[in-house]
Amino acid sequence: MTDDLLTTQRNMLALIQSGLAFTQDPFDRDRYQKLQAFLLQQMALNPQVNVAQLKTALTQDTGYVTPKVDVRALILKADRVLLVQDVPTQTWALPGGYADVGYSPRENIQREVREETGLAVRVRGLLHIFDTARRPDIPQVAQFYKLVFACDPLDGHFEPNMEVDRIGYFDLAALPPLSLNRTTPEQLTTLLQAQRTQTLSRTD
Repeated sequence: MTDDLLTTQRNMLALIQSGLAFTQDPFDRDRYQKLQAFLLQQMALNPQVNVAQLKTALTQDTGYVTPKVDVRALILKADRVLLVQDVPTQTWALPGGYADVGYSPRENIQREVREETGLAVRVRGLLHIFDTARRPDIPQVAQFYKLVFACDPLDGHFEPNMEVDRIGYFDLAALPPLSLNRTTPEQLTTLLQAQRTQTLSRTD
């Protein structure tokens, strides 16, 4: 299955979800539901797609479908970057995750960093926004806007938790196995370059 096909299927699924949210015609609703079921059957043929998780997400994501928001923190010690090791996959990524409703972007990243690393951080600003749809070689069922914030640690200490086994600071030349859906070597290179030029945007 090609990356282009998964991208097309993802776009079709978004259109179907939007149609289900707005149609008033019971016959159209039935057609959308049948199309959705057929499309999920096709997507299940791709080993990269977890259909059970996708079905759960569809029941929670109503209304007009838009890209999801992922927040990440760039925390440095010299030129080494702080990464967290995911419990289920044992791969590494920048600390962060889904942006929760009811929090500002600044509050979301502070909450995520505290939950995963035990650290309280000062958010200096928005460093970069990545669009996961720009990486068809790393296919994902949903499209994410990945907001990465430059952060400075204030206090706290790490304890293993349900999400993260370990944390550590790594040089770009000696990175551990990364969770590429979350963080790529190319993203880290871009972020360090932006950090050196102090290209920051204000955020609430």
